[in-house]
Amino acid sequence: MTINLAENYGFCFGVKRAIEIAENTVGSSTYGPLIHNSKEINRLQKDFNVGLQEDINAFKKDDTVVIRTHGIEKQELKHLQDKDVNIIDATCPYVTKPQEIVEEMSDKGYDIVIFGDAEHPEIKGVKSYSKGRVFVVLNQDELENLNLKSKIAVVAQTTRKVENYLKLINYLIINYKEVRVFNTICNATFENQDAARDLAQKSDVMIVIGGKNSSNTKQLLSIAKEYCSDAYLIEGPEELQTQWFEGKNACGITAGASTPQWVILQIKDKIASY
Repeated sequence: MTINLAENYGFCFGVKRAIEIAENTVGSSTYGPLIHNSKEINRLQKDFNVGLQEDINAFKKDDTVVIRTHGIEKQELKHLQDKDVNIIDATCPYVTKPQEIVEEMSDKGYDIVIFGDAEHPEIKGVKSYSKGRVFVVLNQDELENLNLKSKIAVVAQTTRKVENYLKLINYLIINYKEVRVFNTICNATFENQDAARDLAQKSDVMIVIGGKNSSNTKQLLSIAKEYCSDAYLIEGPEELQTQWFEGKNACGITAGASTPQWVILQIKDKIASY
């Protein structure tokens, strides 16, 4: 059986940047998980004493707080500033951009439509920057039930599928007078998804590596399953099952934007040992 890695996979620019920031702030704590990968978070805690704090009220004056890649809500940032903690912002610039757009466009009187998962920390943060009406949707059906104004600004979660974003945009343009569209899906997401799609068509088993609560990793799994029915999402080599590879000729491997290279290599080596 051959084992092939996708042309593009793994750590994106924002995740690499955040990890470097965390490694350079030994003894700090992140507010919420820095990235959606528990194995990398454990490594940072073990090797760099970077803690994980979920309770914003637990931080005290002069503590060093690293803001996660997905960003936090505007009011949470102000709360930390008011507590006089040392804030190190590791928010991905691709996430900061839709925050700025939402703030600016809502200030100009536009209704804001965000294409994404309302429960995802990135979207909670982006939504919090609106000064007016803001709606989070995942499909066209949800749009049909909204009483939107004639002026609408649209942004997307950075890790969503562009094809689905275009469907929403098309509906809005047909049905509303003025629609301002901002492409806030990051390039790394495009590249990883295209590479996964290409590899899945050449494979009879696909392994997608990444956090099971990671939006971009779940998107990769969805794409892989479109072209390869035997596609599996795992976080570590201990989840591999030998029967997945019985009678298979080509195994493809891709990984989410928060998946470290050392985990990918562990999994690749274990598959090769079967």
